[in-house]
Amino acid sequence: MTSTTDIVAKLWGLCNVLRDDGITYNEYVTELTYLLFLKMLEETGKESRLPDGYRWGLLAKTAGMQQLDYYKSMLLDLGKAKDGLVSAIFTDAQTRLRKPTNLKALTSNIDQLDWFSAREEGLGNLYEGLLEKNAADKKSGAGQYFTPRPLIDCIVRLMQPKAGETVQDPAAGTAGFLVAADRYIKDHTDDLYKLTPDQAHFQRNSAFVGGELVPDTHRLCMMNLLLHGIEGGVELIDTLSPDGEALPLSNLILTNPPFGTKKGGGRPTRSDFSVTADTSNKQLAFVEHIVRAMKPGGRAAVVVPDNVLFEDNTGRRLRTWLMDLTNLHTILRLPTGIFYAQGVKTNVLFFQRGKADKVNTKAVWVYDMRANMPAFGKTRPLTVADFAEFETAYGFDPNGGAERADQGEDSRWRMFSRKAIAARNDNLDIAWLRDTEAEAEEALTEPEDIAAAIIGHLKAALEEIEALSEEIEPDSVEEAAEIAEAAE
Repeated sequence: MTSTTDIVAKLWGLCNVLRDDGITYNEYVTELTYLLFLKMLEETGKESRLPDGYRWGLLAKTAGMQQLDYYKSMLLDLGKAKDGLVSAIFTDAQTRLRKPTNLKALTSNIDQLDWFSAREEGLGNLYEGLLEKNAADKKSGAGQYFTPRPLIDCIVRLMQPKAGETVQDPAAGTAGFLVAADRYIKDHTDDLYKLTPDQAHFQRNSAFVGGELVPDTHRLCMMNLLLHGIEGGVELIDTLSPDGEALPLSNLILTNPPFGTKKGGGRPTRSDFSVTADTSNKQLAFVEHIVRAMKPGGRAAVVVPDNVLFEDNTGRRLRTWLMDLTNLHTILRLPTGIFYAQGVKTNVLFFQRGKADKVNTKAVWVYDMRANMPAFGKTRPLTVADFAEFETAYGFDPNGGAERADQGEDSRWRMFSRKAIAARNDNLDIAWLRDTEAEAEEALTEPEDIAAAIIGHLKAALEEIEALSEEIEPDSVEEAAEIAEAAE
């Protein structure tokens, strides 16, 4: 066990203490973010970013109601700090702690951690470990904001982000994609030392952009970016609103946008949307944003649920539009069970923006990583090795230009021409291997995994019902009256 893993385990262990104070798992990680931010600024010698009078040392040495009152005052005033990143983390911050003894337990235990080893291994790695622990714990419900790290790392390796490129995640979550892209670039530039001062400044301050809708998740995102040496870049916005139009055109877009429909059946309010302007299906709308936010020649990898591949009407129009404007060269059919709900079936679309508005997709390569795979979960976690064969088949070219060979009907890797896809009414939900998903799920043994599988299937069924309801919903009062009259 590494020092970082040991520290994460100790921090997570404190959540059992705080549950007696009415603190939920998500609130606990947010509470920890406030405290760890203050402690990590002390550890890295960057407390000058904070207003005078607000320091970790002052907080840690007090006790009782004096400490709790001082902490509450800190949170209120730090949300108004002049430092943009500090204010972003503490905007509208408030503690859920009610018992002074619990705050003292937190500050004392944080002070006693092995901070020398944590600094050596990277404070960003420590915080990412905490986020991953939170997402893996099904009681926290945070998995919906957390894309599995092996999947993120696979996508980043294939997309090969480069120094000088603008990298965007329009649904940033806790910044997993952006942090992984930053790490990849640093690994290929000797931690940015191979770059000029201006190039290094761009990487730290301007290279990574995006949006996140949920305030508490945005808070975790900003903390994660800071601890990896990235100064902001992700705005607290609804990307499907006019705010999303302000995100800069990007060389590379990596994202796992939220699934489902907008609450209340709301539609995107973007003035530049044409294909998905009338749908409440968020994942369809995010795909339109991604295409519009790409520079000519830019590339993208986006996680989408199955219904994006087969949904009719708006879904079909979007897929046709996507294949016209971009080269949709690769689809990876992901196995079930790798996200917070077993039944959610997902894919990764890999495409490149065309340099002219013409039919850019000539053929689509599909890798089926779903059929004849084990049921992933607590007893069989997803690993980097699980993606090795797909990465070999994909090849070295991030835009799908490497030499590829269709391996036949008995293989996982096949090519389908644009003509063949058109004959399917542009339905991209292409499967040819016998799917043993049900048999794999029968092998689940952990109660949490079994419960997640049941919940996942129910959620997937509900989403399909909602999508169907939207498709048959009358467009006007007159149409509704006609339908009612015809039914009589």
